[in-house]
Amino acid sequence: MILTVTPNPALDKFYWLESLPENLGLTEEGSAIRAEKSMTSAGGKGINVSVFLAAHGIDTVAMGFLGGHTGQIILRDLLARGVGTNFVWIEEENRINVVLIVRGQGYHPIHIHEAGPNIPKEALDIFLRMYERMLLRAHYVVLAGALPPGVPLDFYAELSRKARARGVPVVVHAGGEPMLRTLRERPFLVKPDVRETLRFGDLPLRERDEVISAGRHAIAQGASSCLISYHLTGDILVSEDGVWEFEGKLSPSAFRNIVGADDALVGGILVGLTQGKDLVESVKYGMAAAVASAKVDEKLCLAKEKIAAELAQVEVKFWGKG
Repeated sequence: MILTVTPNPALDKFYWLESLPENLGLTEEGSAIRAEKSMTSAGGKGINVSVFLAAHGIDTVAMGFLGGHTGQIILRDLLARGVGTNFVWIEEENRINVVLIVRGQGYHPIHIHEAGPNIPKEALDIFLRMYERMLLRAHYVVLAGALPPGVPLDFYAELSRKARARGVPVVVHAGGEPMLRTLRERPFLVKPDVRETLRFGDLPLRERDEVISAGRHAIAQGASSCLISYHLTGDILVSEDGVWEFEGKLSPSAFRNIVGADDALVGGILVGLTQGKDLVESVKYGMAAAVASAKVDEKLCLAKEKIAAELAQVEVKFWGKG
């Protein structure tokens, strides 16, 4: 079983537009934006990973905090998709994230993210007890996404430490200080979220050499491997065994929705690992899943035949020992 932790689940609402009004924000009357299409689904990075895994027939359980009517919608969606759940219920409502996608500009979506509910200490204590029990069944743990208000910055570090004590490999799919604090707990794989800033702590991530240096820094700090997005269709993997660059074939005009591509990447890696592939082959499958997801309107491409078609196009370059 693969356990995913999403502390700040969301209900994702997507709207596709032909274009944005030219007078947006310039008129006294305001502007009306009409969507040609919309879509709603349970969201949050770990939840997306669980949905991808369940579609591949892999046993997965999603954990986190749910509350209110929005939480009920998230739960129903996950159960309908075959995802096991073990959430802590809170009083406040879960967040709703809105994404605007202009046709032809799928590589540049407009995000409107809520902060999420405040998580009381009592809920955190309950979660930690539940998490320790779930570790007894887990083969991998995925710690994913931003932390909501009330959750301490060392939350992922604590969860990583508990998993390591049980011998369960940890994948950290998050950014900022919560991700950095996990490094000393020796996670199996770190996938930094660099959507808001192209930095790994104080290290810039603009050029290939900078990305490789950041990956090596993560290894020196304790991570077994580090995968960093280099550009829209390329990632660099750094481990003690070497440095690899993965490149998917996708022109900007083919992008339709990139929002879930990173989560499909992580899900694809875990699919490969559970099938007995090594890390490099697993990342290659994850890259194919990410590219396939960017080509569809849905947040995640769950069609195995489409992923297989992209897999044949993924290029892998070995840049030498780490």
